[in-house]
Amino acid sequence: MLKIGDNLPDFSCQDDKGNTVTQDDFKGKNIVLFFYPRANTPGCTAQACNLSENYDRLTKAGYSIFGVSADQVKHQSSFSNKFGFPYPLLADTQKTLINSFGVWGFKKFMGKEYEGILRTTFVLNKDSIITNVIEKVKTKDHTSQILDL
Repeated sequence: MLKIGDNLPDFSCQDDKGNTVTQDDFKGKNIVLFFYPRANTPGCTAQACNLSENYDRLTKAGYSIFGVSADQVKHQSSFSNKFGFPYPLLADTQKTLINSFGVWGFKKFMGKEYEGILRTTFVLNKDSIITNVIEKVKTKDHTSQILDL
Protein backbone atom coordinates (compact mmCIF):
# COMPACT_ATOMS: atom_id res chain seq x y z
CA MET A 1 0.00 0.00 0.00
CA LEU A 2 1.24 3.48 -0.79
CA LYS A 3 2.18 5.58 2.21
CA ILE A 4 2.68 9.19 3.27
CA GLY A 5 5.36 10.79 1.09
CA ASP A 6 4.70 8.61 -1.96
CA ASN A 7 3.83 10.20 -5.31
CA LEU A 8 0.60 9.73 -7.22
CA PRO A 9 1.21 6.98 -9.79
CA ASP A 10 0.33 7.41 -13.47
CA PHE A 11 -3.15 6.19 -14.33
CA SER A 12 -6.01 6.51 -16.77
CA CYS A 13 -9.61 5.46 -16.25
CA GLN A 14 -13.12 6.68 -16.91
CA ASP A 15 -15.37 8.51 -14.51
CA ASP A 16 -19.11 8.02 -14.01
CA LYS A 17 -19.81 10.34 -16.97
CA GLY A 18 -17.51 8.42 -19.35
CA ASN A 19 -14.77 11.08 -19.27
CA THR A 20 -11.14 9.95 -19.17
CA VAL A 21 -9.37 10.96 -15.96
CA THR A 22 -5.57 10.80 -15.56
CA GLN A 23 -3.02 11.86 -12.99
CA ASP A 24 -2.76 15.18 -14.85
CA ASP A 25 -6.30 16.04 -13.69
CA PHE A 26 -5.02 16.01 -10.10
CA LYS A 27 -2.12 18.45 -10.62
CA GLY A 28 -2.33 21.62 -8.55
CA LYS A 29 -5.22 20.30 -6.43
CA ASN A 30 -5.52 18.94 -2.91
CA ILE A 31 -7.21 15.59 -3.48
CA VAL A 32 -9.27 13.22 -1.35
CA LEU A 33 -9.16 9.88 -3.18
CA PHE A 34 -11.37 7.30 -1.52
CA PHE A 35 -11.40 3.64 -2.55
CA TYR A 36 -14.56 1.69 -1.82
CA PRO A 37 -15.48 -1.96 -2.51
CA ARG A 38 -18.70 -1.69 -4.54
CA ALA A 39 -21.29 0.87 -5.60
CA ASN A 40 -24.73 0.75 -3.98
CA THR A 41 -23.73 -1.39 -1.00
CA PRO A 42 -24.63 -0.17 2.51
CA GLY A 43 -21.13 0.80 3.73
CA CYS A 44 -20.09 2.35 0.44
CA THR A 45 -23.34 4.30 0.24
CA ALA A 46 -22.90 5.60 3.81
CA GLN A 47 -19.34 6.70 3.06
CA ALA A 48 -20.11 8.34 -0.29
CA CYS A 49 -23.21 10.08 1.11
CA ASN A 50 -21.27 11.40 4.12
CA LEU A 51 -18.74 12.99 1.76
CA SER A 52 -21.54 14.31 -0.45
CA GLU A 53 -23.44 15.82 2.49
CA ASN A 54 -20.25 17.57 3.59
CA TYR A 55 -19.05 18.48 0.10
CA ASP A 56 -19.17 22.23 0.81
CA ARG A 57 -17.06 21.81 3.96
CA LEU A 58 -14.52 19.72 2.07
CA THR A 59 -14.28 22.07 -0.90
CA LYS A 60 -14.03 25.12 1.41
CA ALA A 61 -11.10 23.33 3.04
CA GLY A 62 -9.55 23.16 -0.44
CA TYR A 63 -10.19 19.53 -1.40
CA SER A 64 -11.32 17.97 -4.66
CA ILE A 65 -13.03 14.60 -4.08
CA PHE A 66 -12.78 11.45 -6.21
CA GLY A 67 -14.23 8.03 -5.41
CA VAL A 68 -12.77 4.84 -6.90
CA SER A 69 -14.03 1.28 -7.26
CA ALA A 70 -13.70 -1.47 -9.86
CA ASP A 71 -17.34 -1.06 -10.91
CA GLN A 72 -18.24 -0.47 -14.56
CA VAL A 73 -18.96 3.10 -15.72
CA LYS A 74 -22.70 2.35 -15.91
CA HIS A 75 -22.74 1.18 -12.28
CA GLN A 76 -20.78 4.23 -11.13
CA SER A 77 -23.15 6.46 -13.10
CA SER A 78 -26.23 4.80 -11.62
CA PHE A 79 -24.78 5.10 -8.09
CA SER A 80 -23.89 8.77 -8.61
CA ASN A 81 -27.23 9.67 -10.18
CA LYS A 82 -29.22 7.83 -7.50
CA PHE A 83 -27.63 9.87 -4.70
CA GLY A 84 -26.67 13.04 -6.60
CA PHE A 85 -22.97 12.96 -5.77
CA PRO A 86 -21.27 16.28 -6.61
CA TYR A 87 -17.90 14.62 -7.25
CA PRO A 88 -16.71 12.08 -9.83
CA LEU A 89 -16.62 8.33 -9.27
CA LEU A 90 -13.82 6.59 -11.16
CA ALA A 91 -14.51 3.24 -12.79
CA ASP A 92 -11.16 1.48 -12.36
CA THR A 93 -12.27 -1.69 -14.13
CA GLN A 94 -8.69 -2.67 -14.99
CA LYS A 95 -7.69 -2.08 -11.32
CA THR A 96 -4.82 0.19 -12.40
CA LEU A 97 -5.28 2.67 -9.56
CA ILE A 98 -6.43 0.00 -7.14
CA ASN A 99 -3.26 -2.05 -7.66
CA SER A 100 -0.97 1.00 -7.87
CA PHE A 101 -2.22 2.21 -4.50
CA GLY A 102 -2.06 -1.30 -3.05
CA VAL A 103 -5.67 -1.43 -1.88
CA TRP A 104 -6.50 -4.86 -3.28
CA GLY A 105 -6.14 -7.59 -0.69
CA PHE A 106 -7.67 -10.25 1.50
CA LYS A 107 -10.79 -9.41 3.48
CA LYS A 108 -13.11 -11.34 5.76
CA PHE A 109 -16.88 -11.21 5.83
CA MET A 110 -19.05 -13.54 7.89
CA GLY A 111 -16.12 -15.91 8.41
CA LYS A 112 -15.28 -16.13 4.71
CA GLU A 113 -12.00 -14.84 3.32
CA TYR A 114 -11.92 -13.34 -0.15
CA GLU A 115 -10.02 -10.75 -2.19
CA GLY A 116 -11.36 -7.28 -2.79
CA ILE A 117 -10.83 -3.55 -2.42
CA LEU A 118 -9.68 -2.50 1.03
CA ARG A 119 -11.68 0.60 1.98
CA THR A 120 -8.95 3.24 2.18
CA THR A 121 -8.71 7.00 1.66
CA PHE A 122 -5.63 8.90 0.50
CA VAL A 123 -5.15 12.64 0.85
CA LEU A 124 -2.78 14.21 -1.68
CA ASN A 125 -1.35 17.72 -1.80
CA LYS A 126 -1.07 20.03 -4.82
CA ASP A 127 2.23 18.36 -5.76
CA SER A 128 0.47 14.95 -5.98
CA ILE A 129 2.24 13.66 -2.88
CA ILE A 130 0.32 11.58 -0.34
CA THR A 131 -0.01 13.50 2.94
CA ASN A 132 -2.32 11.12 4.78
CA VAL A 133 -3.70 7.59 4.55
CA ILE A 134 -6.91 6.60 6.34
CA GLU A 135 -7.19 2.82 6.59
CA LYS A 136 -9.84 2.54 9.31
CA VAL A 137 -12.59 4.48 7.56
CA LYS A 138 -15.64 5.44 9.57
CA THR A 139 -18.22 5.30 6.78
CA LYS A 140 -20.80 7.47 8.55
CA ASP A 141 -18.31 10.09 9.76
CA HIS A 142 -15.59 10.03 7.12
CA THR A 143 -15.56 13.80 6.57
CA SER A 144 -14.43 14.34 10.16
CA GLN A 145 -11.57 11.90 9.68
CA ILE A 146 -10.39 13.95 6.69
CA LEU A 147 -10.88 17.43 8.15
CA ASP A 148 -9.49 16.57 11.58
CA LEU A 149 -6.05 15.73 10.16
